[in-house]
Amino acid sequence: MTRSKFTFACVLQLALMALAATGSAQAADVSGGKDHPLISRFAGATLEASKILEFDETTVVAKPLPDVDKPAPGALLKIEGKVTHNGYVIKGAKSALEVMRNYEQALAQGGFQTVFKCSDRSSCGEDIGRFVINSRKMAPGGFPASFNANDRYILAKRETPRGTVHAVVFVMQDSSNDCVNVYQQVIESKSMATGQVQVFSAVALKQGLDAEGKIAVYGIYFDSAKADIKPESKPSMDEMAKLLTNNKTLKVYIVGHTDNVGTLATNLDLSLRRAEAVVKALVGMKIDAAQLAGKGVASLAPVASNSTEAGKAKNRRVELVVQ
Repeated sequence: MTRSKFTFACVLQLALMALAATGSAQAADVSGGKDHPLISRFAGATLEASKILEFDETTVVAKPLPDVDKPAPGALLKIEGKVTHNGYVIKGAKSALEVMRNYEQALAQGGFQTVFKCSDRSSCGEDIGRFVINSRKMAPGGFPASFNANDRYILAKRETPRGTVHAVVFVMQDSSNDCVNVYQQVIESKSMATGQVQVFSAVALKQGLDAEGKIAVYGIYFDSAKADIKPESKPSMDEMAKLLTNNKTLKVYIVGHTDNVGTLATNLDLSLRRAEAVVKALVGMKIDAAQLAGKGVASLAPVASNSTEAGKAKNRRVELVVQ
């Protein structure tokens, strides 16, 4: 089959990434794109399209796919985790076979085990090419309806201390444009980051205190390095006030926590001022001051690593602790 429908022109039109190139190949990589740290590019390749999703679900081909509308059991494998999509162009006298053999060697040396690989219509199925590209919402008129005789595909996986990593490499020969196109996908299975949305109620706060003697309240907001409570904190402040109003004998410490940005002395002062600001606000909401005591512990009690922005965000919090 010719590639008359394939408007690559040595440019991967991966609309899946919303970053697809639409002109002729360029020497420079796409802005912001980079190789995955576990799998580098083929020597001399240009990165034409790239996108990283910290957590997503993707579907890969794990068995021959003659008909994408009627896949055989186990032919399509759904995987969740961090997904990296990269599209490369290799110009010059290279073949899909040479490129794939290099990927196979590198994957094996990197500890990956082959799950499925194929290199012709009978072993791959006519629809594998259409699925790999078009299923990712490639622009109309892009990939041909069936698998090209020179195309090659591999799905491999590797177990790591952090979880399973799957790698997809789809190599496409474009002889009319004297280049090879490579679609590379790496899926790092991991648990989704939770706690990004907080729904607090007085009941939930009480349950947390009864169960553990403390509960973090992430709905109290401050500007950086400041102790003024922001207006969007009102829902959580209202629920804390309701908790304390409904439980007159309950006495709690309002404990301020920070990340580790800045000096310990500065953060101790900041965390205390923030805790005292919450105490003052609750007293202003007619809560008995005898039920409250503000304390600041800066970054001395982290709940996540301060090496990442997500970890720092979790460490910046107000906690209720039973006295």
